[in-house]
Amino acid sequence: MDRTTTTLVRGMMMADLQAVLDIDHLSFPIPWSERTYKYEIEENPSSHMHVVEVLEDRNPRVVGYIGFWFIVDEAHISTLAVHPDYRGQGIGELLLDTALKHAVELGVKIVTLEVRVSNHAAINLYRKYDFIIVGSRPRYYRDNNEDALLMTREN
Repeated sequence: MDRTTTTLVRGMMMADLQAVLDIDHLSFPIPWSERTYKYEIEENPSSHMHVVEVLEDRNPRVVGYIGFWFIVDEAHISTLAVHPDYRGQGIGELLLDTALKHAVELGVKIVTLEVRVSNHAAINLYRKYDFIIVGSRPRYYRDNNEDALLMTREN
């Protein structure tokens, strides 16, 4: 991103759905369905969904998103993705930082997530934010039976 780019993190809206679905399909072998996103945005009271929108030369574009579920005093990061054209520019970190700050405001004591064992970039980002590996979920991902690491962070 250059100096003519403005970045905004905001709540996900139904108007963002197509951009989010596009990023999801570019990011995951088995993406979430449109119905799942509609449920998370409109119906799930535990769900908190955010997007990063960049304004390049006055043209807004959703380039990433994060979702987490807040239950009692725990948050679970359910999804995080950045458009391939914007990876490596701090967008994922901005989303994670925003979600973690929101979680603190909600009184969250622990944050959990699963991540593919092969996703070293994500694992490194989570470690930077004091997540630790507390276990694994064997054959968690249906597309290739890859294991997931279970990571947590205390607030």
